[in-house]
Amino acid sequence: MSILNLMVLEALMKLTGEQCDTYNRDGFLVFPELFSSVEVNALRDEADRLRQIDAEGIFREGNHGMAKTMFRMHEPDGPTYSPAYRALSRTSRSLGVAQQLLRDDKVYMHHCKLNMKPAIEGTVWHWHQDFGSWQKDGIQMPEMVTMMVMLDEATEIGGCLYMLPGSHLKGRFDPYFEDSTVYKFYATPSTRVKEQMDTLPDPVAITGKPGTVAIFNCNTLHASGHNLSAKDRWQIYLCYNRCSNRPADIDDPRPDYVRSTNWEPMTLMNNDSII
Repeated sequence: MSILNLMVLEALMKLTGEQCDTYNRDGFLVFPELFSSVEVNALRDEADRLRQIDAEGIFREGNHGMAKTMFRMHEPDGPTYSPAYRALSRTSRSLGVAQQLLRDDKVYMHHCKLNMKPAIEGTVWHWHQDFGSWQKDGIQMPEMVTMMVMLDEATEIGGCLYMLPGSHLKGRFDPYFEDSTVYKFYATPSTRVKEQMDTLPDPVAITGKPGTVAIFNCNTLHASGHNLSAKDRWQIYLCYNRCSNRPADIDDPRPDYVRSTNWEPMTLMNNDSII
């Protein structure tokens, strides 16, 4: 994608009625190659740098201690901060779309993370709803969106993401605590997932080239399998919430890198700020 076309896209990044209808029906949207190869390369270079850091918000797996998940690249006061990731979270293609889907200009980042599935060794993420965890963070309403940005080509053999269309309309399922994985989280019981699969359309594989984006509802069931390929699969996740939907005070909250306490409204940044 040329710089000129990218600037035009930035100026015109307004969702159509059809796109909004699709999101409301399926619980997700996909935008092929929304970010340019230049932007993707800049973000990947930064990820290479950041994964060498020893910090609380980085989780590792495999025989060689490779980074699996990294948090909080968007906040300047953290050890994993990257100006490129902060800029990514504030473009009209990310923040602007989240504001449209949330129908609110006052939006903050609940958390920003990078999931890295190394070749051969990258493991699964069980079926889950993001709101399964976020309600336990003290958030009351399931009115949040996540934007996923591919830094590598996503393929089925490489452990791509799968979405279950329409599952967001079924409400939140009581989760269980999945502690068999490196990064422990709240997943959806298999019996409940199977019940939904019996009545909903088949899961959709979210494949695509680097720079492709998927944005999905916080109650949409999603999962990904083992990376059986010879190539890494890295993806960024930007999780947006309305400022008015900020977490309530709870006992023993999760760390700030995964449950942000910066509830100030985010502002859009310049089109070329990632690079």
